[in-house]
Amino acid sequence: MAPILTATDLSRHYEIPRGSFRNPATLKALRGATFTLEPGKTLAIVGESGCGKSTLARLVTLIEEPTSGDLIIDNDNVKLADAATRRKIQRKVQIIFQDPYGSLNPRQKIGRALEEPLLVNTEQSRKKRQHAAFAMLEQVGLQPEHYDRYPHMFSGGQRQRIAVARALMLHPEILVLDEPVSALDVSIQAQILNLLADLQDEYNLAYLFISHDLSVVHHIADEVMVMYLGSPVEYTSRDELFSHPRHPYTRALLSATPVADPFRTKERIMLRGELPSPINPPTGCAFHPRCPEVMDICRSSSPELLDIGPCRIACHAVTG
Repeated sequence: MAPILTATDLSRHYEIPRGSFRNPATLKALRGATFTLEPGKTLAIVGESGCGKSTLARLVTLIEEPTSGDLIIDNDNVKLADAATRRKIQRKVQIIFQDPYGSLNPRQKIGRALEEPLLVNTEQSRKKRQHAAFAMLEQVGLQPEHYDRYPHMFSGGQRQRIAVARALMLHPEILVLDEPVSALDVSIQAQILNLLADLQDEYNLAYLFISHDLSVVHHIADEVMVMYLGSPVEYTSRDELFSHPRHPYTRALLSATPVADPFRTKERIMLRGELPSPINPPTGCAFHPRCPEVMDICRSSSPELLDIGPCRIACHAVTG
């Protein structure tokens, strides 16, 4: 199946002021992200805080422009798109944020929040917009009487259902899910994940699922891209990653994931040191100051993301 999204060497840099008499510093939030996303599939983006996950989400949703690289969505190159094409692309890509309450206007009734994307982007009558809002409430497991209520009158799980409903009002083809269940109780997480799975099956949606929780990723993902300090270090299928992780950073992440089996022994890989600054990343491989398998070449040469069997790995210890 042809991908609906193709990213090639996506990068995003920010200029950071350092005072009147110094040149601004460059913060390299995202460096060389290359991946594809197919309809009906889920690509999970994982890594520590500061690895570039949310920056990637902002690029895919056209909230920000990439500094370099190409992003093609449904055969349209975002970098070359005119205003009309960008509006068309933005309707195809919607985002669901981590905090459902923060993404809703507390002074706006839920029905109005659901109708607003249709009001802005279509010429539908008020009656049609209202009918669509009621239908979407039912689709996500809410009741018609919720239409006239305010966000503070709902639980966290209900608010996230509302956020999902609003994202689906324009019938997008891609949903960017930025930590969509991390603020919810575990039992509610399962309900939202099951809802997302059902909606994906029904509408053939493509999900870009951003998370730090590998147990959630194992439940929902088809493919996984592991990122470190703005760069992809491992990109493979979910089953391959969890059964045979290759990159030392991936193995460290998996070793820190709790396992619901009291009889299973698990070796914890402790990474020494702190995450380096993206303003002044280390020379060579960005992971080498913390890597338990560091070699001399790691300190001077940055590894490329290479195909190794069913995986793509950026690691001298694995590819060399």
